[in-house]
Amino acid sequence: MGRVLQTGGWIGEEAGPDVYVDQKEQVFPTLSSEMIDRMEPYGRIRSFEAGAFLYRSGERGVDLHVVLEGAVEILSDSLDEEPSVVVTYGRHQFTGEFDQLSRRATLVSARAVQPARVLCFDRADFRRLTEAQPDIADILWRALILRRQGMIQNAVGGTILIGSRVDPEFLRIGRFLSRNGCPHRQLDIDEDPDARRLLAAAGAGADDLPVVIVGGRAVLRHPDDRNLSDTLGVSEPVDADHIHDLAVIGAGPAGLAAAVGAASEGVDTIVVDTVGPGGQAGTSSRIENYPGFPLGLSGQTLAAKALVQAQKFGARLMVARGIEAIECERCPFVLRLDSGERITARAVLVAVGATYRSLELDGIDRFHGRGIHHAATGMEAKLCHDADVVVVGGGNSAGQAALFLSSHARHVHVLVRGSELADTMSDYLLRRLEASDRISIHTGATVTGLDGDSALTRVRWSCRDGTERLAEASNLFLMLGAVPNTGWLRGCVELDRHGFVLTGEADGVGTGRYRTSRPGIFAAGDVRSGSVKRVAAAVGEGAVVLSEIHRWLSASCGRSGPR
Repeated sequence: MGRVLQTGGWIGEEAGPDVYVDQKEQVFPTLSSEMIDRMEPYGRIRSFEAGAFLYRSGERGVDLHVVLEGAVEILSDSLDEEPSVVVTYGRHQFTGEFDQLSRRATLVSARAVQPARVLCFDRADFRRLTEAQPDIADILWRALILRRQGMIQNAVGGTILIGSRVDPEFLRIGRFLSRNGCPHRQLDIDEDPDARRLLAAAGAGADDLPVVIVGGRAVLRHPDDRNLSDTLGVSEPVDADHIHDLAVIGAGPAGLAAAVGAASEGVDTIVVDTVGPGGQAGTSSRIENYPGFPLGLSGQTLAAKALVQAQKFGARLMVARGIEAIECERCPFVLRLDSGERITARAVLVAVGATYRSLELDGIDRFHGRGIHHAATGMEAKLCHDADVVVVGGGNSAGQAALFLSSHARHVHVLVRGSELADTMSDYLLRRLEASDRISIHTGATVTGLDGDSALTRVRWSCRDGTERLAEASNLFLMLGAVPNTGWLRGCVELDRHGFVLTGEADGVGTGRYRTSRPGIFAAGDVRSGSVKRVAAAVGEGAVVLSEIHRWLSASCGRSGPR
């Protein structure tokens, strides 16, 4: 067997990076002969000559292969080196990792080491097998999920991001890759000796940075999110003629909770998001009041776990796509994406993200991405080592950011416009902020100026008593809430004066809390007017709205209703 994946991170990060290191038997199990006999009726047997590829990186919809005879090696491609062997599977072991079964492009290749005879399962075969043989399903699913975690931890797949850690585009790309569970290495052009060598091998120069190298297949210069998504195969392809039961717009806690529930009940579900799973919650470094996680977990971890569940049940995901318009005069509805693609669905759940609020301050735009951030994750924390930072905001997201950053920065200044935090922040967070000697809370504070040339260097703010303070801070975190991205819904459903979706309407089937003024279109989570802006509340709404969606699908524009 080749080098063994060390697993951790992504969906297991809350328990520490080594949580799965010693679970080799779960990551690379060997199935019993009795299990193989039960699996055979669901698959098909194929034979491969020595050296033949079962599949290559970049292919979509590749099969899961159980080795009956011979051996199969998994290869990770590289731009300037021979492919490296990640692992070799022998008799009664199986290939694959989680993304292979979600129509995303595979990141590795599989090659027969010697003449091999394998039992193959495509996506439909695999679903039938796992539904009929739950004990085998548990072994397969656990291994596939843990392997994806190991790929992320070990940067398997050959994707490399090269650039400067202070470049806002480098940070944006890194966030996109991390949020979408894409294994990758990040190389700082000024610090990593391999960076310039790989840049030269890619035929790129300093003017092309940031550069993303995708295995031995592609070199992307200044890529936007859609370019990344399409090249890496992150988004699943969509058929414009296919009519989905449910289109979930937004992959935050509410949207993902709805997708899990809907897909698990056989509802043909597609999820669309402009960035990737998580929504605003995905930027939270630590959530400690979510039920079932006494040690807390990051918003990205919570979203990744929910996405795995949704995809396990068959939900599809499209990322780096925004909704440009909706044709809502008749059902099924047609959603036109900014990529030019179309999605048709009998029901639509609006659980969209939002545009982050900023400060009304002269010259602030030039510091966005150059010291000003709207998220406090591990990437941003690396920029704050042994330095002062400023967090602006009085909600839980600001408190979570301050606590997380205090373990990296020299000191954290929390600026709150109001006079009290107790009205806007959970008590447990407030008490922890007040107990930290590395955090100072400034109430009645307003940012009055930002200094710096190419990047932020100082933050000035005024206090209620008229005095002014100055911090030598190169990083300012704005946790000021957001404005809902609902412009595409105007003229289709009723919105309140702030742009949030009004619900509680009748649709011909009945009156429901999550129904909008347009029958067949629902809203849940933070985007809904009057909702409680908490992660657990959004998850609850995403689960509860399904009962209303089911009634609509069965009685109106559903599978047995009018087309």
